[in-house]
Amino acid sequence: MTDTKNVLLAGASGVLGRHIAEALTRTGHTVIGLGRGAGADVRADLMDRDQLLRAVDGLKVDTVVHAATALRKAPMRHKDMFATDDLRLIGTRHLVEAAHAVGARRVIAESMVFGYGYGDFGDHVITEDADPFGPAGDRAVERHLEGMRVKERLILGAEGIEGIALRFGLFYGAGGTEALVEMLRKRKLPAVADHRRVLPWVDLADAGRAVALAVEGGRPGQAYNIVDDIPMGFGAHVRAVAEVFGAPKPVNAPTWLMRPFSYAYRMATTSMRVSNAKAKAELGWTPSHPGCLDGLRALAGR
Repeated sequence: MTDTKNVLLAGASGVLGRHIAEALTRTGHTVIGLGRGAGADVRADLMDRDQLLRAVDGLKVDTVVHAATALRKAPMRHKDMFATDDLRLIGTRHLVEAAHAVGARRVIAESMVFGYGYGDFGDHVITEDADPFGPAGDRAVERHLEGMRVKERLILGAEGIEGIALRFGLFYGAGGTEALVEMLRKRKLPAVADHRRVLPWVDLADAGRAVALAVEGGRPGQAYNIVDDIPMGFGAHVRAVAEVFGAPKPVNAPTWLMRPFSYAYRMATTSMRVSNAKAKAELGWTPSHPGCLDGLRALAGR
């Protein structure tokens, strides 16, 4: 029987946040949404320390989840990530301070597999304990890597708090895939050549379930990769979405055509295989489908 917890969820109104809230509620926890919008249970900007601390004054919370981003759509250029980088660098520090103020036992960080680096890892399978997270990057991506590196360090190293980081793959699923389908139907999304490159993916609902499991499970101070069993290239994913949802077949395009979209280009030219064995063993988490092709088919069937 799971003990019910009060969970303060930063980023509750986002696509991932809604899946997290649903998973937490389904497992019996009480979700307190933290955000800037009118619908938030606690209204505050993570970038405003004093406002945040005033907003949580008097709250008693067991667990804090940091899933806040500044993204309203998929980032295409590096500058599209800057506000989210700042949330990771500055907002995390403020949220950890708020976690102390509300007496939180545990803080869970939404993290990303891109924290291992934006590059081609070949056939190497990345694991949490053998591969460095947040290594120094080149000028184009160092700000993003620093944000992920600092966010994890602040939460995993918070004094008197059990910190856990969940390193998610690229998201697909309800609330996310629909935007790709719409772009495909308007013939605005080409499928780039993958050249055997692959990326780790995760269904948004599975990501939310991982957070709910981390409220009770997992070892404090640890990070867990939350990814499907089967990686898939970015171009292959676009083609799969078109096929499964009956959208027009996308135009095949050379990768260099994406260069004007600097962040998307860097992401699409990254190749990484990421192990989820630790999450399976210690969190008791497994993906609902082995790969996103099966997950997309299930989504279309619903």
